[in-house]
Amino acid sequence: MIIYGVALLAICTLAGVILGDLLGVLLGVKSNVGGVGIAMILLICARLFMQKRGGMSEGCEMGVGFWGAMYIPVVVAMAAQQNVVTALKGGPIAVIAAIGSVLLCGVTIAIISRTNKGEPLPKEQDETAPHASVIAATPTPAGGR
Repeated sequence: MIIYGVALLAICTLAGVILGDLLGVLLGVKSNVGGVGIAMILLICARLFMQKRGGMSEGCEMGVGFWGAMYIPVVVAMAAQQNVVTALKGGPIAVIAAIGSVLLCGVTIAIISRTNKGEPLPKEQDETAPHASVIAATPTPAGGR
C-alpha cells in the first residue's frame, strides 16, 4: 500500500533533517548540512533491509517504490531553496561538506552494490549476426548447399 511508502519516506526525511541539523551544529554551520542526501540514503537502505527480511508485501513494495521515485523531484525542490552563494561565502566548510557527502554517497553505493547481488543482466546478442532460428528456417536452394 502506498501509505507505507509515505510513512517510510516521512521517517527517513525526519531522520535526515535531524542528522543534517546535528551535522551542521558539529561543523559550526547554522544550516542543515546534507540532510536531504542523508534522508535519501536512509530510504534506500530501509527499502533494501525490508526486502531482504521479507517485510514488504507486494502492495507495500509498490508504495515504497513509488515514493522512492517521487523522492528525487522532492530533493531537487528542497535543494533549490538553499542559497548556494551565501553558503560558499560562509567559508570552505560548505565545499568540504559537499565533497564529503558525494564521497559518502559513492561509498554507500559501492557497499550496496557489493552486498546486494541481484540477477545478472541477460547477454546482448550481436545484431549484425543472424540468429540460429533464422538460419534454420531459411530454405536451402534446390542444388543442395
